[in-house]
Amino acid sequence: MPVNSVELGLFASRITAICEEMGALLGRVAFSPNIRDRLDYSCALFNRDGKLLGQATHIPVHLGSMAFAMKGLVDSRQWQAGDMMILNDPFRGGTHLPDVTLLSPVFAGGAVVGFCANRAHHADIGADAPGSMPVSQTLAQEGILIAPTLLMRNGQLDEHFLQSILERLTSPDTSRGDFNAQVAANLLGVKRLLELIDKCGIEDFEQQQVGLQAWAESLVRQSLTAIPDGHYPFEDYLDSDGCGNTDIPIAAMVSVNGDRVDVDFSGTAEQVAGNLNCPMPVTAAAVFYVFRCLMPSHTPACHGALQGISISAPQGSLVNAEPPAAVAAGNVETSSRIVDVICGALAKAKPKTGTVESWIPAASQGSMNNLAMGARGRRAWDYYETLAGGMGASHDSNGCSGRHSHMTNTLNTPVEVLELNYPLRIGQYSIRRGSGGAGAFRGGDGVVRAYRFLEDAEVSLLSERRVHPPWGLAGGRPGKCGRNELEGRELPGKTRFFATAGQTLTIETPGGGGYGRSLNKSYTRDR
Repeated sequence: MPVNSVELGLFASRITAICEEMGALLGRVAFSPNIRDRLDYSCALFNRDGKLLGQATHIPVHLGSMAFAMKGLVDSRQWQAGDMMILNDPFRGGTHLPDVTLLSPVFAGGAVVGFCANRAHHADIGADAPGSMPVSQTLAQEGILIAPTLLMRNGQLDEHFLQSILERLTSPDTSRGDFNAQVAANLLGVKRLLELIDKCGIEDFEQQQVGLQAWAESLVRQSLTAIPDGHYPFEDYLDSDGCGNTDIPIAAMVSVNGDRVDVDFSGTAEQVAGNLNCPMPVTAAAVFYVFRCLMPSHTPACHGALQGISISAPQGSLVNAEPPAAVAAGNVETSSRIVDVICGALAKAKPKTGTVESWIPAASQGSMNNLAMGARGRRAWDYYETLAGGMGASHDSNGCSGRHSHMTNTLNTPVEVLELNYPLRIGQYSIRRGSGGAGAFRGGDGVVRAYRFLEDAEVSLLSERRVHPPWGLAGGRPGKCGRNELEGRELPGKTRFFATAGQTLTIETPGGGGYGRSLNKSYTRDR
């Protein structure tokens, strides 16, 4: 019996609702502020073959990389009811070590019918620096490596294995609470998916899946044909890897041919000594994200929506790194720059319909401004957060100010939560006025956030766009570069240092690029 678009829309909404409910539970019962308050987690459902079935509106770098790598994980073992896998290995289905993934099969009628998965960022995963986002040179320096392993068998938690992880962490009780929250989210997802199957019947469920994937693919193909055929190159640069390499190129050629797009990263730098390296699933997540933004809003977030886009990158390059490369910042900083590169390439392609100069906005801040800190010893603590910045202006509007953009979709840590849980005080938290690029439409402004230390702490910064500013479009000016300083002393974008009680760390995040030339000369001059 054929299905129609109304039925498919309802089916897609039901799948999405399950993922959203999984996320709501995970965030509500997690212990750490990074997961509970910043919402640094993502949830998704997959079919029996590991193809994406649906996802919540969570974090693009989590979701896209899971979708790219899930088939390999699903095919890696013979699943049994009550199994639950845990992993964080970036080269076997993960992203970077703090992102821990749990994967559960869903059985109906004695057979696997799908999988539930969630991924959450743990501020402590056992790195040699508090916050587990160090300025690292090897994967081993970034924390505990968890190969794909069963955390649960027959519905029973492997307490011995979990304890082997917890005993290497700074705050095992908090970490246990976060792992328990992830387990609970998957158990809820299994329950809700079985309820849906029971309601519609397994045959209808399978038929709806097939129809959903075909519908999504048809919408994607239509979107891709709106891009003029051609070859669109673009190159942008990462500031540095913190280990002596600077002006690191990421080059892409976006080739469009009808309803197919090929993205080739030949010309991109080889993997570097620092931790800007990306496993291929992270690179794919950034590419898929850009094209997803060009699709109709009602396009289902499933495997069909990933069709028509092929990606290639030289093995051992920055965007297709090999172990034991350090990857902590590749997931956050390099993924952000890949988005800028793909957007920059597509900005050269005028859409076939409409009269706008470009359907692509100017560059947004291009950094997650990663801040990790804490202390060891009698009063041990770990803290991690990313900071918002300016978004790029478009052909008809100014960019938004103080937003997490593109590959991140988290929140700020509320000042009250931060000060309640950590020996810190926020001396300033404001919009960085004038940091957005000028133009006919102005880029959004970044933020200023100042942290006063009440106790000595060790700090790691992994930030970008401190040298190469976010670019403008159509004559718009670039946004201002970000700045990091400790007590008035400027710090590099990637650094690790000790702060003493009473000192203040101030981070000024980049603004977004402007769009179009302004007729007001005073408005466009550098500030």
